[in-house]
Amino acid sequence: MSGYKIKKVCCIGAGYVGGPTMIVFANKCPDIKFKVVDLNKARIDAWNNKDLEKLPIYEPGLDKLLINCRNKNLFFLTDIKSSIEEADMIFISVNTPTKQKGFGAGKASDLKWIEASARQIAEYAKGDTIVVEKSTLPVRTAETVKKILESSSKSHDQDNEVKTFSVLSNPEFLSEGNAVKDLESPDRVLIGGESDNAIDALGNLYKNWIPKEKIIRTNLWSSELSKLVANAFLAQRVSSINSISAICEETGADIKQVIRAVGTDSRIGEKFIEASPGFGGSCFQKDILNLIYLCEYYKLDEVANYWQSVLNINNWQKIRISKLVVNKLFGNISGKKISILGFAFKANTNDTRNSPCIDICNDLLEEGANLSIYDPKVDEEQILNDLDFKIETNIKNNDKGNCEVCDSIEKSALDSHAILVLTEWDEFKSIDWVKLYKIMKKPSWIFDTRFCIDSKIAIEAGFNYWRLGSQK
Repeated sequence: MSGYKIKKVCCIGAGYVGGPTMIVFANKCPDIKFKVVDLNKARIDAWNNKDLEKLPIYEPGLDKLLINCRNKNLFFLTDIKSSIEEADMIFISVNTPTKQKGFGAGKASDLKWIEASARQIAEYAKGDTIVVEKSTLPVRTAETVKKILESSSKSHDQDNEVKTFSVLSNPEFLSEGNAVKDLESPDRVLIGGESDNAIDALGNLYKNWIPKEKIIRTNLWSSELSKLVANAFLAQRVSSINSISAICEETGADIKQVIRAVGTDSRIGEKFIEASPGFGGSCFQKDILNLIYLCEYYKLDEVANYWQSVLNINNWQKIRISKLVVNKLFGNISGKKISILGFAFKANTNDTRNSPCIDICNDLLEEGANLSIYDPKVDEEQILNDLDFKIETNIKNNDKGNCEVCDSIEKSALDSHAILVLTEWDEFKSIDWVKLYKIMKKPSWIFDTRFCIDSKIAIEAGFNYWRLGSQK
């Protein structure tokens, strides 16, 4: 057809991408009706909860935007069938985890939810429908989606109208903790597809708040690959600067000074060269593994090895920090209490997927440490699940160290031998170190992997202090 008139939009998947994306769309496009659908009833109920503290996702500013549009032109539902039937445009925003078994296990993406969504769309959609890939996907996934949709494109819907589909790729470039800002003021919006009319239809939605020059048009495959490459490049920068942090600790250089000197080079810039315990979240590791799998499939072994080294450095950084904590505490942490401040993979999110905190905590538990963990936004059940503890007893399955989740910094620090800062929450920057020193075992240590602590104040309070990327 010559053009699409979009009145109703359906998003399959109410997770970290689907929920915030549709909330912003609904705010910016008040004349369009949006439905977010998910099989997970508990998640849908959480999005509909009147208590905004119980939303399934924490993002600064998201609750206020939700109130503006929820049950007005935005609805969270489990009724997938009717939502697909009435939609002019359907976003697929489901999880694409790394495969755990079968061909490509450990690297390739598991596309079962993508396929299931495509089959639902093929069955229930009516008339002319635009299908938008929003999930992070391997290159040429759209080909699979198109084949499934084309299998029903010659059939007729309930109104005896021939079904037609146009597939677009519209990858998200969200930084968790900054999702609202990234959605409202993105660097760019990428739309890949073969139908100019379909691209125009999606582009017109974005034009309600995005300048035309920021909307980039590509073919399907370039759009899919661009998402993987963007995350791979960002992850590579994190691993690169983390490798330099180790050199700084050995030579007497200071990683913060090195970052400032290097980051002011306009060819490099300062973004994503902040040293850390390692990168985490849902995208970086998964997308690099995906890229490695793609390289191996096309027999590009040297390229695959290069990107594998980015993951290797990330894992090495986490192990290096764990070993350093053990060594500083006289080579033995068995039975010693260690306070862990922060469990989310970064500040301003409650997401713990692939958080470096998980591996570091597991290393310390293997050494027999008793961990007391505090994070202002990650709940106890999530932390204990990530560390493979039995919720009922808080006993780890391998019976090594023990773990408790605390509701304050003070409770976490009480009688501990050391504090290990793993997430850069703002409240960790104004801790009363004199007060904490009095309630801790001596000698008391602070291990700062996130540059949150004023070292001068901590040392004056009596602490032994170590900071990532420095001999201090």
